[in-house]
Amino acid sequence: MSKIGDQPIKIEEGTTIIIEGKNVLVKGSKGEMSITLPDGINAVCEDSQIVVTRRTDRFKALHGLTRSLIYNAVKGTNTQWEKKLQVTGTGYKVKMDGQNIVFEVGFSHPVKVEKVEGITFAVNNNILTISGVNKQHVGEIANRIKTIRKPDPYKGKGIRYEGEFIKLKPGKKAKTA
Repeated sequence: MSKIGDQPIKIEEGTTIIIEGKNVLVKGSKGEMSITLPDGINAVCEDSQIVVTRRTDRFKALHGLTRSLIYNAVKGTNTQWEKKLQVTGTGYKVKMDGQNIVFEVGFSHPVKVEKVEGITFAVNNNILTISGVNKQHVGEIANRIKTIRKPDPYKGKGIRYEGEFIKLKPGKKAKTA
């Protein structure tokens, strides 16, 4: 049995769920999202809960995955998902340029990241907050931005998730001593 797939999803107040065939449309205060159900998986709305069921045991993995995707949509449409990135290093900066973000992270040129539909950016000092309804898109954008300048293993400068620990390597001086 899929332990995650068997759990019902509680629908929060102010959320509207519309199930039409293989499409589940979730509308909340922060936005709306649509999920397509794979073959062999069904979703039913009962008593302010969504119950996801599968046809046979062959669909165990899809059962849990689909339930998680619907749960993330319900949560994201009410309270947006967010990731925070921290820019650390001497002379490293992040700033807003209209709706876009500009990074100065040690290259000869500033790196510009275009605004993506459904994603909002906010900059406070050297901390960039990425938020949106779709958890997958927020994570993908955060990872794409992080790869602009990954944290250096010797000094720790670069772009990292807030609270992420980077284990620093000892330099040449520590090796010879």
